[in-house]
Amino acid sequence: MGIFIPEDKISEIRNTADVVDIVSEVVLLKKAGRNYVGLCPFHSEKTPSFTVSPEKQIFYCFGCGVGGNVFSFLMKQEGISFPEAARMLAKRYGIALPIQKISPEQKRRITEKESLLDINRQAMDYFCNALHNSSAGTKAVSYLKERGITQDVINCFNLGYAPGGWDNLLNFFVKKGISPVFLETSGLVLSRKNKNGYYDRFRDRVVFPIIDVAMQVIGFGGRVLDDSLPKYLNSPETPIYNKSRSLYGLHLAKRKCRESDTVYIVEGYLDLLALYQHGVENVVATLGTSLTSEHIRLLKGYCRKMILVYDSDVAGIKAAERCIDIFWKEHVDFRKEYVDTRIIILPAGHDPDSYIFKFGSGAFVDAANTAPGIMSFLIDAAIKKHGLAVEGKIRVISDLKAPLSAINDRMARSLYIKEVSEKIGVDEGSIMEKVRDMSDRKQAGQKKPTGVHHIALEGFPKTGTLNSESDRGIHATENRLERQILTMMLQFSEILPEIKKRNIIEKFKDNTLKSIGSMILYRRVGNSNKQISDILAFSDDKEKRSLIAHLAIGDDIWDREGCLRLISQYEASRNRRENSLLEKIKAAEQNNDNELLLELLRKKQNQARKRH
Repeated sequence: MGIFIPEDKISEIRNTADVVDIVSEVVLLKKAGRNYVGLCPFHSEKTPSFTVSPEKQIFYCFGCGVGGNVFSFLMKQEGISFPEAARMLAKRYGIALPIQKISPEQKRRITEKESLLDINRQAMDYFCNALHNSSAGTKAVSYLKERGITQDVINCFNLGYAPGGWDNLLNFFVKKGISPVFLETSGLVLSRKNKNGYYDRFRDRVVFPIIDVAMQVIGFGGRVLDDSLPKYLNSPETPIYNKSRSLYGLHLAKRKCRESDTVYIVEGYLDLLALYQHGVENVVATLGTSLTSEHIRLLKGYCRKMILVYDSDVAGIKAAERCIDIFWKEHVDFRKEYVDTRIIILPAGHDPDSYIFKFGSGAFVDAANTAPGIMSFLIDAAIKKHGLAVEGKIRVISDLKAPLSAINDRMARSLYIKEVSEKIGVDEGSIMEKVRDMSDRKQAGQKKPTGVHHIALEGFPKTGTLNSESDRGIHATENRLERQILTMMLQFSEILPEIKKRNIIEKFKDNTLKSIGSMILYRRVGNSNKQISDILAFSDDKEKRSLIAHLAIGDDIWDREGCLRLISQYEASRNRRENSLLEKIKAAEQNNDNELLLELLRKKQNQARKRH
């Protein structure tokens, strides 16, 4: 039995929630006239094409064609269903939702994701209690204090302790009636090799709860209290936790990131806590994985300057090399047009944790202010590693040709090659040749496209097949006019009675546009105050939602006279098409072309059937 949310509650959520507030959690928005614009979170772009209308409570990306209302945004961003998005917004805005028409089991745990979030919240409380209120937890507290972590930071990040032993957490949940099978799904327990029971994943470790921007506990990290291995252990991938899309500490850092337009990216939990404790609050940490494209897209919603804080050892250099390709694939611009990406070089033997405790936040900020860009860092690191003897120069070029070839902006690549040339004293052309060879090999290894993608008018795919140049011209005109009529209906609701009176929608050639037109009439005739967001809420087709948002997002100026002219133009176009078909039928009869005549008569019959 499905979950039912009454329509009046959906309307209440829609009227209360502000799409600008929700979108600005993940997209850095700037005012542009009556709307807001920013970089799209759903595809890579340099030029902001993602538009949000506070007046219409909708969004639309002119780059990738995704659009909708506040529900659509959450569904796309979080990968959740409509009921989940509705419940998330209801919880955020304090709207009580009655639970109706659900089974007893669904009432106990409405969805798997909500159940997992609930289990994680209880697990965090369990770990926190074990840290503060158990004799075993005192050694974990001592360890954190030895690392210089204050009680305020421990409380702020809800740090905890997983007691030693094999089944402490397991027994805690079993007593609450929660199935071990479900606990395994959460990643908190593992199945024994002989399949005879389960055991706790985290044992005798300091625990770091991983909290998302919606303040929900999605996973955990654990660190041993000594030098045993593995030093760190993280939750596995679950229905609510994806390490490639999650960043530790972002829930607390996001406000400072926006204020400073800067984020520091570290690799470890304790590195982050040390920086935060010293006043560097705009800091996040990757979670047992390298920086990913998803991380970059997520952070682009909060700031335009990203500073990577890696150890200045071999591992740190390799991490910087990996980032080059990711940043350029995501169109992050090293020339400061949109995102300024740099890397802090720490003194030998230091990580962010030890450095800030020894030298303080002032020295750290100074290091950030003088930090080189990633490419400049790699150039200097290669020179330092190999030297400037003949053999060293050869190795420098060999090390740099891969990251240089990853730069897909010709001007930027040229400037960096010039920098390498000046620093090692090798002709630019020779370096360029090596880089070009690497690029050619990369391209040769890439899969070639197997087909051609045709883009239709205004970025949407064409529908239907056309048999002649004249048909294509007429159809393109009709398609354009039908889109304009829908735009007019969405933006000037006063014309809807006239549309209905003339039966315009029933004359539409494009079935998708006809369906949208019928929906607009159904939702808005007799109730012109209905918002566009309401119409979007009643479409279960994401392509239709995007198309509606695309047509509605503009600020066209309409008046009744202009609307009537457009309607008349469309009717005249339809009449020309019908007359053209009749003329072709007459010509086929005169030429005794029975095969063509039969085809044309079928086409006329189809038109009549559609009108009917």
